[in-house]
Amino acid sequence: MRLLAFAIMLALSAPPAWANARMTLLMDALRIDEVVGILRSEGFAYAQELDQDMLAGQGGAFWHGQIRQIYDADRITERLRRALEAELSEEEIEAALAFFGSNQGARIVELENAARQALSDPEVETAARDNYTSLKGSDDPLLSLVSQYVQVNDLLERNVSGSMSANFQFYKGLSDGRYAQQSEAEILQEVWSQQDFIREDTEYWLYGFLLMAYQPLSLETMEAYVDYSSSSEGQALNAALFSGFEEVYRDISYALGRAVALNAEGDEI
Repeated sequence: MRLLAFAIMLALSAPPAWANARMTLLMDALRIDEVVGILRSEGFAYAQELDQDMLAGQGGAFWHGQIRQIYDADRITERLRRALEAELSEEEIEAALAFFGSNQGARIVELENAARQALSDPEVETAARDNYTSLKGSDDPLLSLVSQYVQVNDLLERNVSGSMSANFQFYKGLSDGRYAQQSEAEILQEVWSQQDFIREDTEYWLYGFLLMAYQPLSLETMEAYVDYSSSSEGQALNAALFSGFEEVYRDISYALGRAVALNAEGDEI
């Protein structure tokens, strides 16, 4: 009887097949696998910087093995899927599918990912930031729509908060791994001391990225994107994506801090 009851409980708690299918379609429409691939490429590049800056380039095969585990694509993808499943209603999923399953929605995702990949080149990133600098304060119509998009989705504040949270977790990982002994209060103080720099850096990166991504779009398509983002369904999708990515980056940042500490300790031995 207990086995039967357990089986019934599992059946009742499992998401229906149609929900799984619709979520898979949404993950495909948002090109989450491609997004995760970009995230991993950025992570591997950052890991090389950490190796040079904090491990004197001596990380070696052990370090690279840890980095591959930290940026495991399947685990990251599953966490993002869980966040979307937990926070989106059936109606919100259908609204997202209707928008991003359309030609204009698919084009937006394509341009966002292409721009994100292009920004891995420091020269391209500098050019994107310079473009925003040249347009800032002007009445450029695309800048106006991008600004609306940023404000509607609270992108600047969410990204600043996410960056500070990730920094806190990285320092905590270092401290827990005995690379640099700091109390949580000391870590918080250090992170908060970086807030102004993080905000300015994030603003120029974010606007540079978005202006670069959406430049090929017609103003009408950009207006439609802002309208969708302003809707309750668009807001729900944005919140769910941020929730998933913030969890991913927090965990990754802490793991990177611990990995640096572990490798530094090994070097000392």
